[in-house]
Order: sequence, then C-alpha cells, then structure tokens
Amino acid sequence: MLDRGDILDLGCGQGLLAAWLKAALLCYESGSWPQGWPPAPKPRSTRGIELMMRDVERARAALGYDCEISQGDIRSAEFGTTDAVVILDVLQYIGQEEQLQVLRRVRAALPASGLLLLRIGDADAGLRFRYTQWVDKLVMLFRGHATVATHCRSANQWRELLRECGFEVQTTPMSHGTRFANVLLIAHAV
Repeated sequence: MLDRGDILDLGCGQGLLAAWLKAALLCYESGSWPQGWPPAPKPRSTRGIELMMRDVERARAALGYDCEISQGDIRSAEFGTTDAVVILDVLQYIGQEEQLQVLRRVRAALPASGLLLLRIGDADAGLRFRYTQWVDKLVMLFRGHATVATHCRSANQWRELLRECGFEVQTTPMSHGTRFANVLLIAHAV
C-alpha cells in the first residue's frame, strides 16, 4: 500500500513521514540504499492533515509541492479516499467516542485490504507507559502547546476497537531497548 498508492497522514505535524518517505526514495534512486533492503516505497501521493497552522506552514515550507498538507481537525476534516492511512501518536488527544468516529471514517476512506498504521502507547505497560506520557507532555510544552488530557487505551483495547471498525490487526512492539511503551498496530481493512 505504501508503494504506488495514496497515503493520508492524520495529525501529520510538520510532515515528517512525507519527508522520510521522500528521503528514502532519494537514497534508493541514487544507489545509496542499503544492500539487501527491499526497495524504498514510492507512493503515488502523500497528503497530511494537521490541526496546528504553525506546523502546517513548516511542513509546506519543507516539502513544497511534494506533499499536500492541509490545516484541519481530524474529527471533522474530509479524508476522501486513500490506500493507506497513518496515525502516529495522535488519537490519545481526542475523546474515546471521537476516536471511534475517526477510525470508522478511516475505514470508510480505505478500500478492502487498505492499510492503517496506528502507533499508540500501551496503557497496560505500567511504568514504561507513564514514562511515555511524561515525555509526550514535555514535548508538547516545548513545542508551545498547552497540556491536554489524554484518552489512552491498552494495546488489547485498541485492537478490539479496530476489529469493531472493520480491521484485521497485527501488533508490533516499537520500543525494544527503550523506556517507552509504543506499539504499532498494523490494520488491514476487511
């Protein structure tokens, strides 16, 4: 889905995912891609939706016309149709009912077998989860955002919610060797 498909990054911030994809493709095409790695993904298009206008402006300045970044609230912004959706560390900032509504809208935007990549903090991870939340709040403050309430779930609760919304889900831990409690949920639309 990330190769020759359309990608929608919800809560894209300053467009880091699009920048990483662009950099990977440049490395691959220049011949400096690590030997033995699969080819770099080459999406047909990359779009992002971000709430904070300052981050939208930074993303647009950095990416130019390579990626469409629009200012909007993922709770109400139009998603259109896409092949893959990426949501990294975003859904915990909206209420649990709103999380459900966003995920239902994501499923409606994807074709059968469409891909959702969702990174979450596992609320069942004890001290590692509390550390993850503390660092997240510190980063928010440094970036000039107010501290906001979070609405977190365990990885099992996220998996169940995704199943309710029409996804098959695989879980991949992302914090090996760190103090964080990040988990990547790889969800395919059914």
